[in-house]
Formats: sequence, structure tokens, C-alpha cells
Amino acid sequence: MRTGTVNLPLHTGKCPKWLFPRMKKLSGVISEMIVDEYGSEEFIRRLSNPYFFQALSCVIGFDWHSSGTTTTTCGALKESINSLNLGITIAGGKGAASRKTPSEIENSQLSISTQKLEKLKYASKITAKVDTSLVQDSYNLYHHVFIFTEKGRYAVIQQGMNDHYARRYHWLSDNVGSYIEEPHEGICCDKKQDNVLDMTSKKSRENKSICLDIVKDNPKHLERYIKKPPQMTLDSFSEKAPEITFNPRHDIIDMKKINIQTLQKAYEIQPENYEQLLSVKGVGPKTIRSLAMIADIVHGKPASWKDPVKYSFAHGGKDCIPYPVDKKLMDNNTQILRDAVRKAKLGKKDRLYALKRLTNFY
Repeated sequence: MRTGTVNLPLHTGKCPKWLFPRMKKLSGVISEMIVDEYGSEEFIRRLSNPYFFQALSCVIGFDWHSSGTTTTTCGALKESINSLNLGITIAGGKGAASRKTPSEIENSQLSISTQKLEKLKYASKITAKVDTSLVQDSYNLYHHVFIFTEKGRYAVIQQGMNDHYARRYHWLSDNVGSYIEEPHEGICCDKKQDNVLDMTSKKSRENKSICLDIVKDNPKHLERYIKKPPQMTLDSFSEKAPEITFNPRHDIIDMKKINIQTLQKAYEIQPENYEQLLSVKGVGPKTIRSLAMIADIVHGKPASWKDPVKYSFAHGGKDCIPYPVDKKLMDNNTQILRDAVRKAKLGKKDRLYALKRLTNFY
């Protein structure tokens, strides 16, 4: 997995009304060119590449360093691509829109079997849960976009945020050998974080195995890791507050009763592997973290605590960074590309080949 960093500070407000329609048109014609020339499968492969996605966002006029780069670009792509007959559907989005992903997959106009649709819905669900529970980096997911083709291939673009910055997660079905072990195409962020629990790392493989054994062996005995409040004594009523003491060996574990109850449900199911354990309803970041710590402390199998985190100007940016958007240039370029696509469909590909040769200058 290639790595790199980029600042994505949280920007408030909405995309200007004059900009979004232009982004929609330009992203649509660029998408159409790529699909016509290379196919729908190649197009989603490119979107799964964080560097291509970032460049595309900048080409269509959005800020290179804004959290809205992800949400607005995906919104423009969704509206344009879903209105074109490219053999691609984009589902999901920001906030409440992300929760509509399963129904949007089901209602896709693409010719996909029921079996493949169920696999796509599962992929949408499990990728979101992995980036919520297995990569614990203090960024909370609020954006989930699922892009898929008639062949059942997909790309996922997710984004999480903390107090000041955003982090973007990219997936591509072709390269997902396992949902729970180094499945990402790339993770973009402002900087690496300290103390990030990465259960997707190969270095966490033994830890995951121990966690599964703990659950299948009946997690009832994990109640010893529940922190209990201090007992009240006569000293408790003095001016001096009672001291709270825990066994230092277990002090970092925060296993709650609700975690035990969830694991009891998992025990009754007897998951065959760690992915099935993760899929159990109620198993979230706290449960995963507690199990990982217990596996480390009791059995000496540590998980990875290394952050797995892994950029193009053409028309300016909406906040005048690096310079104001040139509306006329943006509209002209959209028309040039649109004309090239139309002529290529008529067999006149000279202009399309000329545009293609421009890549030699990069």
C-alpha cells in the first residue's frame, strides 16, 4: 500500500451554487471519456486511487486541501454518472445519504443478479465497519460512497473526521483479498497519528486469532476486566476523596457489561472467523479494542499500533486557493471534452488522441 499525506481541514458551508453545476458537467464528461476509452472497470479502478481522485477533484475546480473535496466531488460524480448510461452506479453519500446505500444498490438500473446484489450490500456494510472498528484512528465516519459496475466490481470512498481534519479511505474490490487484512488501496490524511489501533495490519493476525478464541471459549470469564467503583468507607465521608485503585496490569482495559453481553451473543453464534465476529451486531470499536488488549496482556500477542495512513491544479479552487476559479475556462474545457467524446463516437478520434497525448507531458 502506497503512503503519503495531505492536509484536509474541515471547511464549513456549502459548495457555491455557481460551482457545483460546473463540477457536475465537467466530472461527467471526464468520466464519459475514460469509460469510452478504457471501460467502466478501469474508471472505478482509478477512483479507488487516492491520488487520481484528488487530482480529479482539483481539475473540476474544488479546493485541493478541503474536507469537502471528498463529499462534493463524490456528489458531483453521483449526479452526473447516475444520469449517464455508463454501466456504473454510485450509491451513498454524506450523513443520512450514506444510510441509503443498501436500498440504492438494490434499486440500481444495472443488470445484476440478486446474488451479486447481496454481495455488494455486504461489501458496503463490512467496509464501513472495518474503517469504524478495525482502524481506530480517532476519525469518525460520516461519508460512505459505494461505486459498482454490472460485473459486480466496486470501489469504496469513505471519509471520517475529528475536531479539525478529515481522513479518507479508499477500497477496490480487485485488491481485497480479505476485508480484515490490509484491504485498502490507500488512506489519506493530514498526518500520522499516535496510538492508532490497526487490526487490519498483518502484524495483528495473531492477536485477531486470540480474540476469536476468547469469544468462542465463552467470554463470561472476561467479567474480571470490568472496572468496579471503589468501595465506600468511613474515609469516603472525610474531606479527602477516596482513592480509586485498579490492578495496573488491567488498568488500560475498559470492558463494560454491555461488551460482555455482546460477546455472549457472539459466543452463541460461534463465529468461524474474525470477519464473522466483526459482523455480529453490537460488536464495535470498544469491544474490538478491549479484546485486542486482553489478547496482548494475557497471551502476549500484541496488535499493531502503527497508523496505516498513506496530491494538481487546473481551474483554481472555490476559496481562491491557489487562485480563483476561472469560470469561462472551466466551461470552455468542458465543451472541448464533450465535443471530443461526441466526435469519437462518430469515429473521429483525432481530438481525443490529441488530448491523450497531453499525458506525455506529465
